[in-house]
Amino acid sequence: MIAVIDYGAGNLGSVKNALKRLGLEASFVRGPEELGPGGGFDRLIFPGDGHFGTAMASLEKSGYARVIREWIQADRPFLGICIGLQLLFDSSEEAPPVEGKAIPGLGLIPGVVKKFPGRKVPQIGWNQTRARPGSRLFAGLPENSFFYYIHSYYVEPVDKAQSAAEAEYYLNYCAAVERGNLAAVQFHPEKSGVLGLKLLENWTRF
Repeated sequence: MIAVIDYGAGNLGSVKNALKRLGLEASFVRGPEELGPGGGFDRLIFPGDGHFGTAMASLEKSGYARVIREWIQADRPFLGICIGLQLLFDSSEEAPPVEGKAIPGLGLIPGVVKKFPGRKVPQIGWNQTRARPGSRLFAGLPENSFFYYIHSYYVEPVDKAQSAAEAEYYLNYCAAVERGNLAAVQFHPEKSGVLGLKLLENWTRF
């Protein structure tokens, strides 16, 4: 069973509808206690949009932050979408330091989140995405697939080997990460038609 985190942000219905089209059973979880032993979930999706600092504050207050860290550290299948990618990193320019101290992310992938340098942000629409050879997430997809994006910030992992794909908007940037059973993407597969569905199907084989 796939758990989809509902923490009050993002177009969650489209994620669940995409999984339904693939014939996959999924359920919204509205509290971290539902992800514990006996909950019946073996996969976790963290979708959504919003402000980095506000989202992290919500995760810490609700208890989701601890559960997500434990889930990923145990190498259980996880998929982050949009801000579900960015929050995995150490910090973000969207949430500048307060009194000299950076507002931390989940800290599961070393690196930072940066704002696009150009004036035309956010990036909204379809963009070509170049997957790295051997990626399980992009297996069987065209070499330069188009996915749907909407974001003003991009991730910059310290370990470039964890980047599963790149896209270009003012600069080349990491569009997806993949490490063990952890995967996360900046674009919205649930809004990306047939190719997005194929990517979601690939993830269910992790």
